[in-house]
Amino acid sequence: MHLVISYDIPEDRRRTKIHKILKSYGQWMQYSVFECELSETQYAKLRSRLSQLIKPDQDSIRFYFLCSCCKDKVERIGGEAVRDESIFFA
Repeated sequence: MHLVISYDIPEDRRRTKIHKILKSYGQWMQYSVFECELSETQYAKLRSRLSQLIKPDQDSIRFYFLCSCCKDKVERIGGEAVRDESIFFA
């Protein structure tokens, strides 16, 4: 599944932890935005890790699920090129 994840975390220390976790799951696209290609298991693990760190009364994390048709319609102007995960061999 392809996700766009955005977050709003006011505390620097917590925001840095969230950023590091997300960086291990996907590509950092903008200051508080990541794009991730995850299995259902990876998503569940990521969501669990994030929910343990945040303070729900102060922090916000949003998960936007893109279908394969929508994923192909994403347009970009500028910024870092998107990594092609298919070129890596396990």
